[in-house]
This record gives sequence, C-alpha cells and structure tokens, in this order.
Amino acid sequence: MATSSSLFRSKKLSLFLNLSFLLLLTLYLKTNLFPSNLNSTLFHLSYNIRPPTTTISHLRRLSDITTNGCTGLQKYTDNKYKCFYIKTHIGCRPKGYIDYLQIFYCNFGQFPILGHFVLLLWLLVLFYLLGNTAANYFCSSLESLSKILKLSPTIAGVTLLSLGNGAPDVFASIVSFTKSGNGDLGLNSVLGGAFFVSSIVVGIISIVISSHRISVDKCSFIRDALFFLFSLFSLLLIVAIGKINLWGAICFTSIYFVYVCVVSAMHFFCGDKDNGAGHVGETGIPLLGYIGEEKPVLKSALEEQEQIANFLNLNPEICYYVAKIVHVLELPLYLPRRLTIPVVSEENWSKPYAVLSVTLAPVLLAALANTQRENVSLRSGLVTYFTAGLIGMVFGNLACVTTKKSSPPKRCLFPWLAGGFLMSVTWTYIIAEELVSLLVSLGHIIGINPSVLGLTVLAWGNSLGDLIANVAMAINGGADGAQIAISGCYAGPMFNVLMGLGLSLGFSSFSEYPSSFEIPGDPSLYETLGFLMAGLLWALVILPKKNMRLDKSLGYGLLTIYFCFLFLRLARAFGLLNLHGSPFKV
Repeated sequence: MATSSSLFRSKKLSLFLNLSFLLLLTLYLKTNLFPSNLNSTLFHLSYNIRPPTTTISHLRRLSDITTNGCTGLQKYTDNKYKCFYIKTHIGCRPKGYIDYLQIFYCNFGQFPILGHFVLLLWLLVLFYLLGNTAANYFCSSLESLSKILKLSPTIAGVTLLSLGNGAPDVFASIVSFTKSGNGDLGLNSVLGGAFFVSSIVVGIISIVISSHRISVDKCSFIRDALFFLFSLFSLLLIVAIGKINLWGAICFTSIYFVYVCVVSAMHFFCGDKDNGAGHVGETGIPLLGYIGEEKPVLKSALEEQEQIANFLNLNPEICYYVAKIVHVLELPLYLPRRLTIPVVSEENWSKPYAVLSVTLAPVLLAALANTQRENVSLRSGLVTYFTAGLIGMVFGNLACVTTKKSSPPKRCLFPWLAGGFLMSVTWTYIIAEELVSLLVSLGHIIGINPSVLGLTVLAWGNSLGDLIANVAMAINGGADGAQIAISGCYAGPMFNVLMGLGLSLGFSSFSEYPSSFEIPGDPSLYETLGFLMAGLLWALVILPKKNMRLDKSLGYGLLTIYFCFLFLRLARAFGLLNLHGSPFKV
C-alpha cells in the first residue's frame, strides 16, 4: 500500500506540473499573440508616457543603462513607467528566452499578485525539469557509460556520478558567468548549495541517527574535509585577488583531479585489506550509488495501473482510461525531451522514439547554436538548420536500419550513450539558462540582489534532492549507508565548487585571454566562505573528539552556524543590517 501511495503522489506531482505548464503556456500565448484591450492600452501608454525624470535624452538613458544594468527600475512606482523603462533599456533585456520583466510589468502590471503567482509557478516547473532531466536522462547515460568504460565504483563515484549529482549546480554556474553576465549568482548558488549540504544535511543526518551510535570512517572523512577546506581556501584567495587568468582557473580546477587520484590510491591500496571482512573498501566512495549493483527494473504500465486502481478503488476498465488520460496530460513536459534525447535502456526502449530522437537532436542543437550567436543573419540560420536536418535524416535512417523493435541495440552502444549524454547536457544547459534568467528577473522585481536568490532559492532547490537521498540513505542503510551519505555531503559540494566554478572561471578567463577575468566584487562572498569553512572546522573538531560518532552536538552546531549565516545575509539583503556601508539591495 505504501508503494501505491508513493506512486500515486508521484503521479499527482507530475500531473500538477504538466497542467501548470499548459496553463502558463496558454496564458503566455494569449497575452502575447492575442493581447486584451487592457494590455493593448497599457502598451500604447507605455510607449507614449515619459517618466517624470525624462529631461535626459533617450540616448543618454541608453548609455546609462549600459553601465548601470536594470538598477533604475526600482526608482519608479507606477507600473506603466516600469513597463516603458524595461522596453527602452538594454540592461533589462532577458538573459534567457522569455522576457519575464515585460510579462510582469506590462501584462500583469495591474495584477501583481497574479504576476508573482505565475512566475513562482514557472520557477517550480523549471526546478522540476532541471532535477528530472538530471535524474532520468543525465545520470542514466553516465551510469551506462561507466559500465561501457568498465570503471570501478570508486572511480565512477568521484567522476561520472559526481557530474550527474552536481549537473544542475555546475550548469547554473556556467550559465551565470558566460550567458547572464551575473557571476555573483553563480558564485552564491554553488557556495550556497555547498553550505546547505555540508551543514544542514550533515546536521540533520547527525541528529536523526544519533541514537544509533554510528561512527564514520576517520580517514575518508578527514580526507574529504581537508580537500574541501583547501578548495575553499583557494577560492578565497582568488576572490581576495579579484581576478584570475586562464592558467589560474586550470590550476583551481585541477585540484579535483588530484582528489580523484588520492581517492583512487586509497581505494586500491587500502581496499584490499577489507576484502576478507566483506567490506570491499567502498566506505571511501564519496558519493551515493554503486555502479556495479543491479537496479530493479521499473514496473510495467499494467502494474502501475493495477496499483492506481487499488489505491483509488476503481475497476480496471475505468482505471485503464484514467491512466491513458493521465499519460496524455503528462506529455507536455515529457515529450520534448523524449523526442530529442536518445535512450537505450531496457526498461525505456522504444524504436520510434529512438529514431525520432537521433533525427531531431541535431535540429535542437542547431536551434541552440543560433540563439547563442549574436546578429545571426537569416541565411546563416537557414543554412545551420538545413545542415542539421540532413545530419538528422542520416542518423535517423541508420537507427531505423540497425535497431530492433523488441530490444535496444547490444553493439555499438557508445555512440548512443554519448548522444544521450550530449543531449542531456544540452537540455540541462537550456533549463539552467532559463532558471538563472528567471532568478535575475525576480531579483529586480523583489528589489534584492539576485545573488541572494542564488544563495537561497537556487541553492535550496538544487540541494533538496541531496537532502532527501542522503538522509534516507543514512536512516535505512545502516553504518555503510551513513558513511556513504556523509561522504557525499562533502565530496559532492567539493565537485560543484572545483568543477562548477572552475569551469565557469575557465570559460570566462578564456574569453578575456591573455588578460585576466575580473571576479565579481561582492564583499559578502568572504562571509559565505568564512561561515562555510567554520562549519567544516566544527565537524573536524567535534567528530574526532566523539570517536567519529555522529551525534546531536555535531548536528545542532552545524545548524546553528548555517542559520546564523542565513539570518545575517537576509537581514542585510532587506536593509535591516548595514555592515559594509550600504545594504545589499539592487
């Protein structure tokens, strides 16, 4: 019954998000393609009305916004003036594909509560898409690749699985640096997620399992914590210097490869000692999941229908039609990704989907390439689409000829998995780009620095899965489960810091080469790094004193450190505290 209840709750969440997406899409199309009289009047007013301070010329305003961004938006109280400001200022242009500021102020100017509701609902949908894409497509491709490459569980844990678990943070960081031009958001989102996982998640695990008197492996914990501390100290030096060149970014990123080598050495040299006792040295695995374990095959559609029927007390015939309706309603968020991401797993194999995915994938890549380039001519765009279409037709014909309807291909799996990995990365990047754009717009609407939203909303959203998975692993997995969960709470955030920020700094410094890339000047980064390092030092002091036993003193201490930091940042963001000369408001 618990399984049926869990399945039904999952179905309800998916159904709610898909219906929300359809509602938002309908609303968006109506307000943009068929504007009402009210919106049309508002549009005309916004073009004809000048703000009270329009004695400065239009060109002067454009030159001001080039340097000041969209910060002047909060100077006006009338939504008609704000709508005009957004339409005429370059800095207010969207960083993604949707102009959220124009939707909020021009379409919902007289109904701000409805505007906030629409944006928050879309934020929920984007978080779901980001996590679902990483879990169902990205991680699946990585796990299959690790089997093809015959990686050991430890090596897979610190490389491919780390990438799978940290994909949302990594891509959100890269987008914030390279696309949105708001590096503060990327820095704060990665550091906020690392702080949340290493403090809140570790704290909750320690409190929940304190009565079990479980100890963690001392060598593994000290190794992960010291490497994490060294990574944060290196980042602190980079922030203090204020700039970094390409070689500095490469050196910063290479710290993680040194960590991988140390973990591998400890596994190969120390793992054999535990083989006789039944522990294959896997306590050193720093992330959740074992590649070599067999995973249960997903339930068939018939079994799911039976479970839903039992849960709702419906007869099978009615439940069949209900399941079909639910399946159709779940397609809006499922179908676009399924039609462009190749999937070759046994439980999800479908030859029509496979052929269509390899045919349409190049077209999606071409569309993304055209949107990333500036001043693309019509001819150049059409040539890109035509070339991608030809490549897609070749791939589709090859897939149709070389695959069977009954089962996925057994040979030449690497191209399929590499294609699935590439398209998963593409979708994750697209969703992360839109999520960052929405958070930047929400920062302008609410009137606080978008970096605060990165530190809280984006960090919490991306870390919620870690909280649920690691706590469940610690509670249900015994001593080994607690060890894996605690290791994941340090190695996972370290991957995000070194690879997420390292790649972001690398791309940004490469674009400035041979000059150095200027680090965003945010004094609050010192506080974030200081509190984060304080939490690590607290764990390094308390755990050895308690014989590496997870107890409440460790948990409550970490929670206290995090909430003190959170109170300080939010108080400053809303102008309640002024520690650096000015409150951190936009």
